[in-house]
Amino acid sequence: MITTSVPLEIKWEKLPEDYILPDDPVDNINQPLLAEALSESLELAGRISENVLTGTNYGICATVNGKMVVKAPDWFYVPSIRVTRADIDRSYTPQLQGDIPAIVMEFLSETEGTEYSTKPTYPPGKWFFYEQILRVPTYAIFNLAEGIFEVYRPDTSGRYREETPNRENRYWIPELSLFLGLWQGTRRNREGNWLRWWDENGTLLSWGSELVQQERERAQQERERAQQERERADRFIAQLRAAGIEPNLEL
Repeated sequence: MITTSVPLEIKWEKLPEDYILPDDPVDNINQPLLAEALSESLELAGRISENVLTGTNYGICATVNGKMVVKAPDWFYVPSIRVTRADIDRSYTPQLQGDIPAIVMEFLSETEGTEYSTKPTYPPGKWFFYEQILRVPTYAIFNLAEGIFEVYRPDTSGRYREETPNRENRYWIPELSLFLGLWQGTRRNREGNWLRWWDENGTLLSWGSELVQQERERAQQERERAQQERERADRFIAQLRAAGIEPNLEL
């Protein structure tokens, strides 16, 4: 993709109190579920510290050539913030309030092409904003309807280039030291493609529902093991009695 070269004066300023944020609805019911699932598995794996910020449809700000620009990614991850949560209740300004997002994700909308927009003039397109203004190291786009997942990272010139997944069709995200890729299954009564995390050893980071199921299965296995032990003990006692030996069951 070719991005038009334009002079950029970028300032990192807090969103004015009287700035009216857009209140656009999400494109479909699946997007909040996808975003929630991404954050939940990170949190349960202990990978979201108190300074980490994740968000969905939440404004990220920059002042470009004297005009405030706000984009609300479908999901993002900021490694560290330097302010309290109360300071970022409406929006987040990188550099001023913390790190640049390590990854920004868009779920392909019904308005075709907006996620790929390199429009440099105000208001700039999403691609241009993430690549040239924020300089986010990983930009991911998920086409939910087609089950297509794309990951972009900057080349030596700072332009996004599409990454190639590994043999398992997963992408290494160095800022999180995790793999990210598609997974098919069911969560919250939704069956289909999900975006999920794997650690460097290829272990899938679990959701809460999976941890609950794993605990149920562990408890069931323990009950079955205990039952087998009781049955073996009963058979042994029966064998002793058949041989005329009365076991001391009080021991």
